[in-house]
Amino acid sequence: MEWTDDGIVLGVRRHGESSAIVELLTRGHGRHLGLVRGGAGSKLRPLLQPGNSVAAVWRARLDEHLGYYVLEGTRMRAAMLLASSHAVYGVTHLASLARLLPERDPQPEIYDRLQRTLDDFDDVGEAAVQVIRFELTMLAELGFGLDLANCAATGVTTDLIYVSPKSGGAVSRQAGEPWRDKLLRLPPFLREGAAQRNDWSDQDLQDGFLLTGRFLLRNVLEPRGQGHSDARDGFINAVRRHHARVTNP
Repeated sequence: MEWTDDGIVLGVRRHGESSAIVELLTRGHGRHLGLVRGGAGSKLRPLLQPGNSVAAVWRARLDEHLGYYVLEGTRMRAAMLLASSHAVYGVTHLASLARLLPERDPQPEIYDRLQRTLDDFDDVGEAAVQVIRFELTMLAELGFGLDLANCAATGVTTDLIYVSPKSGGAVSRQAGEPWRDKLLRLPPFLREGAAQRNDWSDQDLQDGFLLTGRFLLRNVLEPRGQGHSDARDGFINAVRRHHARVTNP
């Protein structure tokens, strides 16, 4: 058995004296593990850092075997990611979310979203927006997608500013006004047809994390006996500290 694919390093653990088991999210083969000979050594250590993109060749005698990877770096992001606290927390959080996916099940949309998110980590605000969108995409992939295209109460597609905490459906300003204190806020960057901009407020980002965090916890994590990772909290706190420094120098 042999295949070649593009992948993103999610994690690595030592195996034996000198090898390592590397976990990739690949474009065409999903979340997939493989053994890298010499992966525990100093020569390959820079390559096998979470967040790096690689060209992967996987070989095994049978498809169900762990198999062996031969990897070549295509985008070495780790040095940049390790230089800032929000990126370190963010990559760890994204990897923990990707591990919710079943092994060896192709997830091209998740792969493309992860790649875009990692590419935007040099801009803290945009990184936060992309992490929220990644969480939203994960909810949809796991069968718990939110319906943000039209109002759950009236069917209108405009002026959607709330989300029902029960159904996950968007709610318009007019329909939601009587229950505004019980509804979640839908941040501008998640609204259908909203203009793209890069000046999200701290409140916008908080609203986004509260929205995706609520549904991830209730529908995905708690049924598995899990909670949000410490890395998610660390990422959110790092983003807020950065925003505070920028707005109040």
